[in-house]
Amino acid sequence: MSQTSHVNIVSLLGFCYEGSRRAIVYEFLENGSLDQFISKKSSLNLDTSTLYGIALGVARGLEYLHHGCKTRIVHFDIKPQNILLDDNLCPKVSDFGLAKLCEKRESILSLLDTRGTIGYIAPEVFSRIYGRASYKSDVYSYGMLVLEMIGARNKETVETAASDASSTYFPDWIYKDLVEGEHTWVTGDATKEEKEVAKKMILVGLWCIQPCPSNRPPMNRVVEMMEGRLDAIEVPPKHSLQLSAAPLAESSSWLSEENSDYSEVLL
Repeated sequence: MSQTSHVNIVSLLGFCYEGSRRAIVYEFLENGSLDQFISKKSSLNLDTSTLYGIALGVARGLEYLHHGCKTRIVHFDIKPQNILLDDNLCPKVSDFGLAKLCEKRESILSLLDTRGTIGYIAPEVFSRIYGRASYKSDVYSYGMLVLEMIGARNKETVETAASDASSTYFPDWIYKDLVEGEHTWVTGDATKEEKEVAKKMILVGLWCIQPCPSNRPPMNRVVEMMEGRLDAIEVPPKHSLQLSAAPLAESSSWLSEENSDYSEVLL
């Protein structure tokens, strides 16, 4: 990590130790982590444009880790708690405690344990029937992150729908909402541009969480989709979204209110 340098990756400043106590020192980010802005208990509301900018920044950071480094870095724990924001709300990917290095010519990784956080873990990480773990596992986590960010724009409506179908897999619910034109994830006063941006983020998120890793776009393609036109993104096929019947509360942490501790020390 000491050799990485990107505006959307937290900067490693150094390390220190005293006896058996050790700490990794990263740059200080004034606004803390993304989960503080999109959790159910948060009174801080980010507009769609700001959420889009954060999502795009995270995508660029992952693109750098996967395609811009000499050796590919797979994070394995992309979630709101690990996205830090500076004073300008510029996102920076942090907490590389579960990360693995992978030669670019080798797309498959060997894992001895399950890595990640419930609600963001790619299916192939915990079950071989979906394939083998790879850098595409980060793509899945990114997709769940983006869907959560959009769901947070209208928490009350989403929670009401969730309570009516507690066993519904969250992406299936948001997919149904999308194709039926309900758009309950958009606030009533949203502009046409904001609605299009939100729809683009949802489409990208749905493509990223395809159960089969080979059907997910790589992060460089994700960046292109995020930066491109809405009409250039097709709606993913419905059948591709079918995963095990994961409860909605386990599909998104903003409903389950699960918190996780940082595995690295930020000073």
